[in-house]
Amino acid sequence: MSDTDTTGSTESTATGLRTPIVAVLGHVDHGKTTLLDKIRGSAVQEGEAGAITQHIGATAVPLSTIGEMAGGLVDPADFDLPGLLFIDTPGHHSFSTLRSRGGALADIAILVVDVNDGFQPQTLEALDILKRTQTPFVVAANKVDTVPGWNPQGRVPIQQSIDAQSDRAEGDLNDRLYALIGELSDNGFSADMYWRVQDFRSNIGVVPISAVTGEGLPDLLTVMMGLSQRYLKEDMSVDVAGPGAGTVLEVTEERGFGTTVDIVLYDGTIRADDTVVIGGKNEPIVTDVRALLQPEPLAEIRTEKQFEKVDSVAAAIGIKIAAPDIDDAMAGAPVRVVRDRPVEDVIEEVRAELSQIDVETAENGVVVKADTLGSLEAIASALEDAEVPIVRAEVGDVAPRDVAVASTADEPTNEAILAFNVDVLDDAERQANEQGVRVFADDVIYQLVEEYEEFVAGIEEAQQEQVLDKIARPCRFQILQDHTFRQSDPAVVGVEVLAGTLKRNSRVVKWENSETARIGSLKSIQDEGEDIDAARAGDRVAASIDGPTVGRQIEEGDELWTELPEKHAKILEQEVTDELPADEREALSMYLERKRNRDPFWGK
Repeated sequence: MSDTDTTGSTESTATGLRTPIVAVLGHVDHGKTTLLDKIRGSAVQEGEAGAITQHIGATAVPLSTIGEMAGGLVDPADFDLPGLLFIDTPGHHSFSTLRSRGGALADIAILVVDVNDGFQPQTLEALDILKRTQTPFVVAANKVDTVPGWNPQGRVPIQQSIDAQSDRAEGDLNDRLYALIGELSDNGFSADMYWRVQDFRSNIGVVPISAVTGEGLPDLLTVMMGLSQRYLKEDMSVDVAGPGAGTVLEVTEERGFGTTVDIVLYDGTIRADDTVVIGGKNEPIVTDVRALLQPEPLAEIRTEKQFEKVDSVAAAIGIKIAAPDIDDAMAGAPVRVVRDRPVEDVIEEVRAELSQIDVETAENGVVVKADTLGSLEAIASALEDAEVPIVRAEVGDVAPRDVAVASTADEPTNEAILAFNVDVLDDAERQANEQGVRVFADDVIYQLVEEYEEFVAGIEEAQQEQVLDKIARPCRFQILQDHTFRQSDPAVVGVEVLAGTLKRNSRVVKWENSETARIGSLKSIQDEGEDIDAARAGDRVAASIDGPTVGRQIEEGDELWTELPEKHAKILEQEVTDELPADEREALSMYLERKRNRDPFWGK
């Protein structure tokens, strides 16, 4: 391996302007990876030595190469910025992880959407993250080459390609593009075709592309370069020689180097002999850089994991750091070069940045585990919106101690672990099964929250049913004419349920002058000779009532009610009204109205 001195860009050293960092987001299978591969491949095809630099977790495309790839749409003389740095985020949850001093690490984003599929769960989640982090973005409407009858044109501007299509193919594409624009509008974004957008701050530009053929790729690169130059230039000013600041992308094992951290450096410089502070699971980690590693030049990579050591790098760049004692480093955590500052000050800086990501916890709630800090924050935000409290939130796999915490919850609804994009360790799974702790695992945040909410709804429904089982239910029923089977001890009569639920062992009352008079208790109900526990509105059944005598306390044709104790009436009205059928709500309402004619506060 050669020891070379490499910087993120020679131009950035001269001007003090760093490369804008671009994130590519979108639903799985919509073409994020294909798009990045096309950008890399096209740059290599330009045949320039070093036309593209493959960084760790990022791809740097210099301005001169963008000019070549954009086919004349970009004149490098019009730009001060040195090019674009595309970060390869494994998923958009990683994007929310990538932070710089509390904001999003990416300066600008491309949201890739399949023109055939439209918005999918992860598209919506990516939009939500872009909205929350206030990251400017454009929509790459991908797979135009799959429109029926499309005639691929190669890597040309999209208008040129559209002009070469049949009217039918063009019309078909327009229908799909306007459907996407409609979906953006439904999600609170004003959007239009990029060539019609006047102000990209208030409107989202939609760029039709094919990541496979390269159609529209010149347009996409032109728009990204133009937006960066116009709106981001001031933010790109960096102190190139100053102590580096970056963000951990990933913590990995590397043969020959042990644990390494892949970082994106967005400010300053990092050298092979620097001391750095990295955000750790418990405390900031202070360590010395042992080696700075970057892949061999792209054209020379024939096998994976080939790195060259470099002496120093300047922002913006993706780089791998080998250093001792970094096993507890966290994806999404800050990295700071100490250089000539007191180490305590730098530790405090890292600690302060980590504290911005602290998730608010309650005394009781669910346990949350996630793969990165950003994911943890995104889930916490989603749970806060859903009013779900969190008792513990950590980065890492689900372990037995998480199950132990969840198993001591005060409520059945809190005996749960929400695991985002992490593994559930075997012994933790076994323990969860034994202790009745539910583990929800998903890699789409809102689906994870929805699954948990369905679980809660199931528990609450079961609890409501138990409550309803134990309390008296309102019922209005009538003794049928010519249906006295026995006059007393107990009286057995045919009745019709007019409203509500007639339950066995209910007390039976009759209304007399806005007051209930107790008649007796309902011992049993029979339907065609079979004993049943309850009858519903519209049913005709035989009722056995202990206490009254037909012809004295009750008569055929009488309207009777089941008695509601005041406490039960209060529960029915205030806690479980929604669970009651409409006729039962009507019976409850009538009962309460009559009671409240005498006492306005009855059952309140």
